[in-house]
Amino acid sequence: MLEGVNVALGVSGSIAAVKTVELAHELRRRGASVRAVMTDSARGIVHPWALEFATDRDVVTEITGGVEHVDLCGYDGWADVLLIAPATANTVGKIAGAVDDTPVTTCATTALGADTPVVIAPAMHEPMYDHPGVLEAIDTVEDWGVSFVDPRIEEGKAKIASEAAIVCETARATGERPLEGERVVVTSGATSEPIDPVRVLTNRSSGRMGRAVARACYVHGADVTLVHGHVGPHSLEGSSPVAGLSAGEDGVALPYANVEQVETAAELLEATLEACSAADALVSTAAIGDYTLEPSEEKLRSGAERTLDLEPTAKVIDEVRKSQPTLPIVGFKTETSGDDGAMIEAARETLARAGLAFVVANDASVMGSDRTRALLVHEENAARYEGTKADLGAEIADSLAVVLGDDPSS
Repeated sequence: MLEGVNVALGVSGSIAAVKTVELAHELRRRGASVRAVMTDSARGIVHPWALEFATDRDVVTEITGGVEHVDLCGYDGWADVLLIAPATANTVGKIAGAVDDTPVTTCATTALGADTPVVIAPAMHEPMYDHPGVLEAIDTVEDWGVSFVDPRIEEGKAKIASEAAIVCETARATGERPLEGERVVVTSGATSEPIDPVRVLTNRSSGRMGRAVARACYVHGADVTLVHGHVGPHSLEGSSPVAGLSAGEDGVALPYANVEQVETAAELLEATLEACSAADALVSTAAIGDYTLEPSEEKLRSGAERTLDLEPTAKVIDEVRKSQPTLPIVGFKTETSGDDGAMIEAARETLARAGLAFVVANDASVMGSDRTRALLVHEENAARYEGTKADLGAEIADSLAVVLGDDPSS
């Protein structure tokens, strides 16, 4: 996500500075090179040696005759982005007032003057975050093009955003944004149909692929609405936290999308139709249940033989196509044959039936896995992909950008 990106990591004196060692590691895991810049207050919370270890580079703790701020963030400077995480109320206010009396604020003034992207992740007590002057300072620097990563409001504190959110916003700030200004709807996860108040009819989808597509579209510049169903059943060994969520979040707060949480196929259809009414594209990734039933109001007693009367659910892409005849739609087709030729044939049938932009065909065996093998099937060609779902999400976002670039109505 950040391959080849140079990140100047500004650290100010919030207690959240203790999290910057792991943040620096995560930025590097995502492909970035990192160099830290610290205020005196930050040095009282985390030792510069810790960040030197985490970044494998010298840490800037003062501005000397070597004009470190210009070397990092000036014209033709080393940094592709200045990421200030955490940023205190004091630091944000100084940036808004062009006050540069710390290494971090001096780098910020330099970066803003040199048109180097700046990303800020605030962290402070909630009353400080609600101060009119702080809010005004945030509005001011946002008007200058600075990107903010919203904090998590918990326990009377505006806590620093998750590493995933910070990395995502940094990638968006530094990459090309071919989907800038586009509104993309992504469906994801499994639907479930209640049998009774306890039991449901569902499938094994984890929603990882849809979240990867939504995240990639956001990084590519799009405004994303994610219509997300349930996460299907998986073994304890194969389970993992929902990608993009930090510990303590409620499962629907994602940093890269406006989330509409649904349960049944009917709810997903309704939410998708509403979201697509103002959208430029739909990526239909969700594993939508093919059947529904009339649920029992009381729990069905176990031990007796039962027959469930199943009724087919509506095809979401067909219903969206009826209401939006010209909307570019990307479909997904899951098969169990394992045969590429059969998957391509099934994908082309769906592509022709619903007038899709292209179809991503994959085998059901990848459900719940971080990796996938897929075929991107267009009308006249098909491209094979094997790798992580995160990287496939980026491939899909790239292809969608081409589709929308060719669409005169987008």
